Amino acid sequence: MFSPQRLALTLTLARALGPVLLSCGLTLLGAAALAAPQQSGYQQPSPAVRELLDAPASPRHLIAPNKQTLALLELRRFSSLAELARPTLRLAGLRFDQASGVPSQTAAIERLRLRPLLNAQAPEQSVDLSAGGPSGKSYFHSFSWAPDGQRFLLERRTEQANELWVGDAASGEIQRIAGISLNNALAQGELAWLSATELVVLARAERRGPAPRLPAVPNAPLIHETSGRASPERTHADLLQTPHDERLLDYHALSQLTRVDLRTLQSRRLGEPGLFFSVARLGDGDTLLTERITRPFSYSLTWDDFPQVVEVRRPDGRVLREIARLPLKRGVAINGVLAGPRLFYASPNKDAAIYWVEALDGGNPNNRVAHRDRLMRLDAPYTGDAQELLRLPQRFNSMRFLDDGQHALVSEDDGLRAWTRSYLLALRGGSVRTVFDHSMRERYGHPGAPLMRMSASGHRVAQTWGGGLLLQGAGASPKGDRPFLDRLSLRDTTVQRLFQSGETIYAAPLELLSNGQLLTLQESINQPPSLHVQSLTQPNSAATALTRARAPHPLMRKIRRELVSFKRGDGVEMSFWMYLPPDYKEGEARPTLVWAYPLEFNDAALAGQVSGSPNRYPNFSGISPLMLVLDGYVVLNDATMPIVGDAKSVNDEFIEQISLSARAIIDKAEDLGVTDPKRVAIGGHSYGAFMAVNLLAHTDLFKAGIARSGAYNRTLTPFGFQSERRSIWEARDTYLKLSPFLYANQIKEPLLLVHGDADDRAGTIPMQSERLYQAIAGTGGTSRYVLLPLEAHGYNARESVGHVQWEMRQWLKSHLGDPKAAR
Repeated sequence: MFSPQRLALTLTLARALGPVLLSCGLTLLGAAALAAPQQSGYQQPSPAVRELLDAPASPRHLIAPNKQTLALLELRRFSSLAELARPTLRLAGLRFDQASGVPSQTAAIERLRLRPLLNAQAPEQSVDLSAGGPSGKSYFHSFSWAPDGQRFLLERRTEQANELWVGDAASGEIQRIAGISLNNALAQGELAWLSATELVVLARAERRGPAPRLPAVPNAPLIHETSGRASPERTHADLLQTPHDERLLDYHALSQLTRVDLRTLQSRRLGEPGLFFSVARLGDGDTLLTERITRPFSYSLTWDDFPQVVEVRRPDGRVLREIARLPLKRGVAINGVLAGPRLFYASPNKDAAIYWVEALDGGNPNNRVAHRDRLMRLDAPYTGDAQELLRLPQRFNSMRFLDDGQHALVSEDDGLRAWTRSYLLALRGGSVRTVFDHSMRERYGHPGAPLMRMSASGHRVAQTWGGGLLLQGAGASPKGDRPFLDRLSLRDTTVQRLFQSGETIYAAPLELLSNGQLLTLQESINQPPSLHVQSLTQPNSAATALTRARAPHPLMRKIRRELVSFKRGDGVEMSFWMYLPPDYKEGEARPTLVWAYPLEFNDAALAGQVSGSPNRYPNFSGISPLMLVLDGYVVLNDATMPIVGDAKSVNDEFIEQISLSARAIIDKAEDLGVTDPKRVAIGGHSYGAFMAVNLLAHTDLFKAGIARSGAYNRTLTPFGFQSERRSIWEARDTYLKLSPFLYANQIKEPLLLVHGDADDRAGTIPMQSERLYQAIAGTGGTSRYVLLPLEAHGYNARESVGHVQWEMRQWLKSHLGDPKAAR
C-alpha cells in the first residue's frame, strides 16, 4: 500500500526518470506480495513496433475554397515530454500553455506543401516553416484557408506568444502580422472573416500587466455552500478551486476584438476587452455577433456553463444591442438545459439575422410537454422583437445553413429513445419538412451528413448542387463501409445516389467541383490514402490520381485482417475485426487480446450493425492495441459489446450482457482456430477499461486484463456516467454493482492498470486506478499500476506511447506466454 505522500514522491521521481510502476502479487520479475516501485526509466517497444511508431503520418488534404489549390499538411505525430512539461494552466475545464495561451497538446505542423489541385504533374511548393519549425521550442500550427483560397493563415506558438501569420497560395511565402498575439485560451482559432482580406480575431488585451501571483500565505479558508437548491453536476476535471484561480482566468482569458488587414499586415482594436469566446460575422456586412463569459464563476462547473452575454456589435466594436444574458447553469436537471435563450447562430445570408433556441419545458427533460424547444429569429437592424420560426417536439441539436440562402437543416434529439430527427426549414417561407428520422445508433440506414464548404462571406455552409443538398455518409453494410454521396432534392426531398465507393477499394467523397467532378480520398488494404478525381456526369469513367501516396510499410502488407460476424447466446448479432500477425500460419491457436468498448442500444437489430471496412489501409494509432499484432499476438479489435435494453434502465443488466458477449467472442475465435481459449486477455481504454475490469471481477473467461484510463468506482460519478441518466440515489444498486472497485477481492486474474497523471476526462481521475490498485493489492490479487507523468486521457508523448506498448507486450508475454516461443 502507498500513501498520497509516497505517491507524490514517486511522481516527482518519475518526472525525471520515467513512469511510476507499482506491482503487487506475481510481478513481471516474479516477486511476491507488494513490491516497491520498479523505476528503470521509459522502456522501448519491440523494434517492429518502434519502427512503425516512428513512421511519418499520412498528410492531410486541405482543399482551398476556390478549388484551385491543395494543401498537404503533415502534423507531428507525437509530442515530447519536454513539451508536455511546459507550465500549463488548468482552469474551469480548460488547459492551455501558461506563456502563450495555446491549448495543451495542439499539434505542430511538421511540413506544409502547396500545389495546383487538378494538375498532378505540377511541382509542389514547400512552405518555409524555418521561422519556427517543430525542431525548436516554437512551432507553427492551425492552418486555415481564406474564403477566396488566395491566402491562408497559420499560427505560431513562441515562448511567450501565439502569433498570426498569412501566406500566399501562389508563392507559398508567409509573413507575420506584427503587433498582435492571438488569445486561444477560451476558443482556439475563433475568427470572423469580413472579406477575403480582412478578419476579426481574438487577441490578447494590451496593457494587462503582470499575471496574478499566488499569495505566499493563505488569507482565508475555502468555503463551499449550498442552500437547498438541487444542482446535480457531472464529475469534471480542472475546475476552479480558489479565488486565485478566478483571477488567473480573468487575466489569461481576457481578449481584445482586433480587425486585421492581410494586405497591409496592419491591425486595429475594436471596442473594449472582454472574456470573449465567440465572434461571428452577421451576413455579408461588418456587424458582429459576440459571446463572452462574465462573473460569477463557479467551482463546480466548467467555463462554458458560466454566465454569458451575447451582443451585436458595430464595425468599430461598440455594442449595438445586448441580445441575451445567460445565467450560471446551476440547478439544471441532469441532461437538462437553461430555460432561456441559448445556442446562437449568425446567419450567413444577406439578411444578417440572428437565430437562437429557447426551452419550452423549463429546460428539464423530465417534464412532459408537447414541445421541448423553439427556434427564434431576430432580423436586422435588431431593434424589434424576435419571432418564433419552429417548435420542436424534442431537444434541439444543430442548425446548418444551406448555401442557397433559403433553407436550413435543423436537427433534434430524443435522448430517452436515442432517436434523432432532421427538418428542412424554409427560412423565410416558414415551411418545414421532415427529411430524416432514425435511431442515433443507426448505421446501415444512416442518411449521411451535409457536405460543408466555406462561403464567400467566410461562413461554413451546407453545399447544394443541381437543386439538392449534398450528403456524405459512411455507407455501412454487413460487408463493411462503402462511403457515398447523395443528393436530397429541395423540391420533393427525394434522394438520389450520386456516388458510392466500390467493393474492393475505400473511396470517401471530399469535395464536389462546379463541373461535376468529385474529389475522393481513395485507399485500399495495400495502398495508403491518395487524392483522386472522377466525373459524376460520366459514372463509368475511371478515377484519376492527383497525389501519390507513400509506399506502404512492408509490415502492413503482411498483416491479415478479417471482419467476423456471429451471434451471442440470446441471438443478438455481434462482430469483431480479426488481425493476424505477419508470421501467422493457418491452424495456429495463438494467445489473443480482445479489445472492446461497450455501447448501449434500445434495439437489438441495431446492435449487430457492422462498422469499418476491409478495404482501408491499416493505420494504427500510437497506443493502439493493434501494434501487438507485430509482436505475434492475435488481436480481436473493436469487438462489439452491445448493451440492449430500455434507455432508462439499460445498465441494470450491464454485467450480464458483457459477460454473454465475452463468452460469444471467445467461442467464435476458438471455432475459427486462431485462438487458444485458455490464453485470452481482455482490454480497453476509458469506458472500455471499465468494461474490462468488470469482466475480470465477475467472470473467469480471461487469463489477464489491460485497463487504461478507466473509472472503476461509480460512487465517484454520482450524477451519471456515459449514457446513465439516473443518479446514484435513484439507482443505488446499479451504481454499486457496476463498481468493480467494490469487487476487487474477486479479481484473481492479473490486471495491468495504466493512467495518465493529468487525466482530463470527466470521471476518470487518476485516483480511480490508484484506489483499484490498492484494493487489489490489499486483497491479495496480482496487478501492475503504471502512472504516466504529464499525460492526459490519451497519451501523447513519444516516450509514453513507446512505454505503454512495452508494458502491454510484457504483460501479455508474462501471463499469456510468448506467441513466438509457443511455436
